Amino acid sequence: MRHHQFGQTGFTVSDIGFGAWQIGGSWGDVSEADGRAALNAALDAGMTFIDTADVYGDGRSERIIADVLKSRGGERSMVASKAGRRLNPHVADGYTKANIEAFIDRSLKNLEIDCLDLVQLHCPPTEVYYRPDMFEGLEEIKKAGKIKNYGVSVEKVEEALKAIEYPGVVSVQIIFNMFRQRPAGLFFQEAKRKNIAVIARVPLASGLLTGKINAQTQFASEDHRNFNRNGEAFDVGETFAGVPFETGLAAVEEIRRLVPDGASMAQFALRWILMHEAVTVVIPGARNSEQAKANAAASDLAPLSADVMTAARETYERLIAPHVHQRW
Repeated sequence: MRHHQFGQTGFTVSDIGFGAWQIGGSWGDVSEADGRAALNAALDAGMTFIDTADVYGDGRSERIIADVLKSRGGERSMVASKAGRRLNPHVADGYTKANIEAFIDRSLKNLEIDCLDLVQLHCPPTEVYYRPDMFEGLEEIKKAGKIKNYGVSVEKVEEALKAIEYPGVVSVQIIFNMFRQRPAGLFFQEAKRKNIAVIARVPLASGLLTGKINAQTQFASEDHRNFNRNGEAFDVGETFAGVPFETGLAAVEEIRRLVPDGASMAQFALRWILMHEAVTVVIPGARNSEQAKANAAASDLAPLSADVMTAARETYERLIAPHVHQRW
């Protein structure tokens, strides 16, 4: 496992971290026992960054993380959570210091800690990025000692670029994978220039880039790949990276030919992300210990060749980009 400085924070994190959405909910049936086993396996494999949110299983994800870290003892991994999606309705006017601080207080209780390593605004409406008072509020919460750092989780490149205009923002979490390549342009350039940590989420396009999904795959009713296929519950870009399902399957068949011997398609997809120097950490999810171990092993794959990178880009531009590139 390789490690990177997490922007300006002083933290050092593994280049593959643990995305804890799956152990919270909205991914079908994942038991708490499996969730604990997955996180323990990830930590055993050397992952030192855990990403969660207060809405993942209404706090279940945060509570599992607290139990696992408490049982392990020793030096604690960096834990990042998110706040804002508990707002109902989820509107820009709800993003106030008082509301976000209340959500942070709840996460601190769930995680059984006094100070959160990183809090991220959880994909707020675009207008929030144009409201300096919200970021001033985060600075005040930091000075109060409840958070060490703050960043943002965004849907759009536009939002990422706007967020890093605020000097206190240390990180941006953004969808980045072989099906969502736009961040690798201007945003990655600016993030590197400003020493902003970049967290790459949805790295496997909700499982499409594992190569294990086909047209006959059935998803449980409580799995977002069923109920959010067209953006019914939240931004459609969070489900299959916003790519039409059949188009994604066709692209996967082309990409499958690029996978090196001895690697799974999922590991190849993670290694593709790590070829981009601006990425600090990529956060695949895992529903069991085997998946967590396999994700960690992707860090040790050899660098991909220029020919492979070019071929992946060509598939993206021809099949995927018309559906996603200008949208996010």
